[in-house]
Amino acid sequence: MSEQDLETFRAEARTWLEANCPDEMRDGASGDDNICWGGRNWQFTSDAQKTWLDRMAAKGWTVPTWPVDYGGAGLSRAQDKILTEELRRINARLPLQSFGIWMLGPALLHFGSHEQKLKYLPPIARGEVRWCQGYSEPGAGSDLASVQTRGERDGEDYVINGQKVWTSYADKADMIFALVRTNKDAPKHLGISFLLVDMDQPGVTTRPIRLISGSSPFCETFFDDARTHVDNIVGTEDRGWDVAKYLLTHEREMISGGGDGLLAGRSLGQVLGDEGDALSDASTRAMALECEVDTLAMALTLERYKDKAKTTGVGDASAMLKYYGTELNKRRHELMMLAGGSDALEWDGAQGSLPADWLRTKANSIEGGTSEVMLSIISRRILELPA
Repeated sequence: MSEQDLETFRAEARTWLEANCPDEMRDGASGDDNICWGGRNWQFTSDAQKTWLDRMAAKGWTVPTWPVDYGGAGLSRAQDKILTEELRRINARLPLQSFGIWMLGPALLHFGSHEQKLKYLPPIARGEVRWCQGYSEPGAGSDLASVQTRGERDGEDYVINGQKVWTSYADKADMIFALVRTNKDAPKHLGISFLLVDMDQPGVTTRPIRLISGSSPFCETFFDDARTHVDNIVGTEDRGWDVAKYLLTHEREMISGGGDGLLAGRSLGQVLGDEGDALSDASTRAMALECEVDTLAMALTLERYKDKAKTTGVGDASAMLKYYGTELNKRRHELMMLAGGSDALEWDGAQGSLPADWLRTKANSIEGGTSEVMLSIISRRILELPA
């Protein structure tokens, strides 16, 4: 598109957002209490939250780059970037956040059949179905290809038995995309299939996992003769590892951009400035400045790789983004704890407080692949260092 076309789009987007974004949704609020996750059982926190989701979904702007047939608006990367800038300009909340948008959607767009895309993508875009991820198991974390949850054919169904762990928000999800071993005799990276499974059925149970930070999104998920139709396999039977690897690049990219909720559209210096005399200490100012420069560099790097992803995909570079983004997020929170002094240690166990958020960042360097695994990928596949 020409520069003129992009400026025309910016003007149209700005006008539409000014007319359609409710005032209550212009506070830049983040955190679980303010996020709209959607789903069959979702309870909107306000009429404004529902109105904002409905309007953006009807416009195709909950997933702006997805094709129109699948619930999106078919925007180019340049238009999507402008839309993001205009949303930030009015400090708007995202109308919808979900694993369906961040992870399953890209995988379905790449590997799914047309029928699967039509069935599953528009409800994701409208916030009607909430998804969770069934990857890790008690004996298969970093060595994900060792999954042992079984899927055996029974007529037109797969019958699933086994356990998943660290399934974020599984107790609130409607559906799960899961890695299931469908060929026990094949090499471990083969013999795995990528299945879509309804959580609301006999044979699927969840149990929340409580963390040191208090309540957490993590759960254990158990399958006892749960079923899903053969039409719900994404890609080819026994080749789910291809889908899994592709999805992981999007998960890692998503995790790498986490932690911005701490800033809520402000610079780290502005946030620290609210902490009394935190910036009066020269060493704290120096660390804050270094962190801000690194944050800007990370944002530019993400933009570059998002542009690249439209043609060649992010690939192994997602490990680099994930590693640096999560380590940067931990640094931000540690600096906030330092600036808060003894007051920052006061905590009643509730979520949403600084100590709870600080403790939660420790999981960032575990979920989606540990920092150690990311460094191994970087060294072997990007830097091509000897094993």
